[in-house]
Amino acid sequence: MSKKTLVIGASLKTERYSNKAINSLTNKNIEVVAIGLRKGTVAGVSIDKENINYNNIHTVTLYLKPERQEEYYKYIIGLQPKRVIFNPGTENFDFIKLLKENGIKSEIACTLVLLSTNQY
Repeated sequence: MSKKTLVIGASLKTERYSNKAINSLTNKNIEVVAIGLRKGTVAGVSIDKENINYNNIHTVTLYLKPERQEEYYKYIIGLQPKRVIFNPGTENFDFIKLLKENGIKSEIACTLVLLSTNQY
């Protein structure tokens, strides 16, 4: 089963966890698309600056603090992913409730840990 993943909050900076996640996902042969503040490429993945209506997104993994997430609520719900992962520091219970109301699972977890323990 494909677990095509959208990374929101993607960074070109190698020390950022979103950057590490893109590398880890691609190393596990998971298809990745990404949105960030700056265009660029990480591990062969193009980072877009605008919200694109990607097809067949299984997972959205967030690297944005809760205050920055609200502008993405409708966009993410519109993509109808199977789940949204709230990485450490991104926990947002208002958004989690909204996701649940729209039939989308949420998970408070670390994408890097899930990948490294084969629980992704």
